[in-house]
Amino acid sequence: MSLFNEWNTFETRRQFFAKGKNALGGAALYSLLGSSLQRSALAGQGMVMPQFAPKAKRVIYLHMVGGPSQMDLFDYKPVMKDWYDKDLPASIRNGQRLTTMTSGQARFPIAPSKFNFAQYGQCGMWMNSDLLPHLSRHADDICWMRSLHTEAINHEPAICAMQTGNQITGRPCLGSWASYGLGSMNSNLPTFVVLIATPTNREQEQAISSRLWSSGYLPGEHAGVSFRSKGDPILFINNPPGVPSSVRKRTIEGMNALNELNYQQVGDPETHTRIQQYEMAFRMQASVPELTDISKEPEHIFKLYGDEAKKPGTFANSVLMARRLAERGVRFTQIYLNNWDHHSNVAGRMPSQCKDIDQPCHALIEDLKQRGMFEDTLIIWGGEFGRTIYSQGGLTKENYGRDHHPRCFTMWMAGGGAKGGAIYGETDEFSYNIVKDPLHIRDFHATVLHLLGYDSDRFTYKFQGLDQKLTGVEPAKVVRELIA
Repeated sequence: MSLFNEWNTFETRRQFFAKGKNALGGAALYSLLGSSLQRSALAGQGMVMPQFAPKAKRVIYLHMVGGPSQMDLFDYKPVMKDWYDKDLPASIRNGQRLTTMTSGQARFPIAPSKFNFAQYGQCGMWMNSDLLPHLSRHADDICWMRSLHTEAINHEPAICAMQTGNQITGRPCLGSWASYGLGSMNSNLPTFVVLIATPTNREQEQAISSRLWSSGYLPGEHAGVSFRSKGDPILFINNPPGVPSSVRKRTIEGMNALNELNYQQVGDPETHTRIQQYEMAFRMQASVPELTDISKEPEHIFKLYGDEAKKPGTFANSVLMARRLAERGVRFTQIYLNNWDHHSNVAGRMPSQCKDIDQPCHALIEDLKQRGMFEDTLIIWGGEFGRTIYSQGGLTKENYGRDHHPRCFTMWMAGGGAKGGAIYGETDEFSYNIVKDPLHIRDFHATVLHLLGYDSDRFTYKFQGLDQKLTGVEPAKVVRELIA
């Protein structure tokens, strides 16, 4: 045996007992959690047993790239109409950091929302009544969080922090942590799938890079698999012309045998990841075409989601695909929808953005309810930060722009143990500072992990000598008010 292999396989008595100290308790919990988690282990994907019974078995995360304007959607500020074109008081801004796009402005004129609002549901949630007629029906199904805040003020670090818990790239995203923990319920599909929807209006899109669904220091099998909306859903999913499946199968078996020899020599766990990915790719040649063929969906489903659901790449189509993935056992589906970066022309762009999301989000909730999946499927909606109450650039009563604002923004969750009808957090009259129940993204992540059955302080992965966590080294708390 080589010195490397000897070191790699050596295990002290202390390490043995550290690994096995929770074995009996884990076995008992395993039996209590039921067949779905047992199937996860049998599916071949590694998993970390939940520390308590999860409320959510799967997640559909709808990320609105660019940062939606909270005061134009969910954070109603009627007093601002009296402040039209008046300067934002210095006492409200309080010297907070601004982007270079507005820091040089001579003025910071208040831009009240041009849209109408109304209260919905028994919870009395104020929502944009002009642009969200479908979603507003679910005010009491949704857990509203109006006091999210983050440190990042620019898109790339802010999206990275929202997805991975850190502004610095190279760390696992939330979907990878879910995959690492819960494992797979279907050995023929990835545990974590990413869909990138195309907005109707493409006026100002942000870059969306694959590092946002990277597995970071977790094993590579937990990285997200991106499905394309045009052509083959996954590149090279089909055999080349003249190559039958029997030949492809023998090829993969041969490569796996060589990789296994390499693993015996070197012991690199990523070699086993490669073997699993080759085998998964072969199985997906049968499972993915069936998954992506929506022609067998009944007409009432297309009526529910809207006509756009029939068009590949639209948000409606992506949300319908997310439901199909969820019912086939995919643990985490991430959908990115661009063009929420409204530095200008809010009046022209917000209606098309809301039209893209309104009916599909309503349909997803209804569809999951009809299938008995709403209670254990967590839906998350939100962006990486909010927008400013003051206008960027020109201002009229009918149109304006808004700059980035990390100090407060709104997100929502539904299903999967989230408390429907809860309204958490409150901002000042300018939607600029949080005045009640601040919710840092660390606490949001800790709460999501809790719904999946994990304690964010104990759900760790050893890397570079540290027990790495999604929530990082600073304290994070579970917000109980968000949990049903």
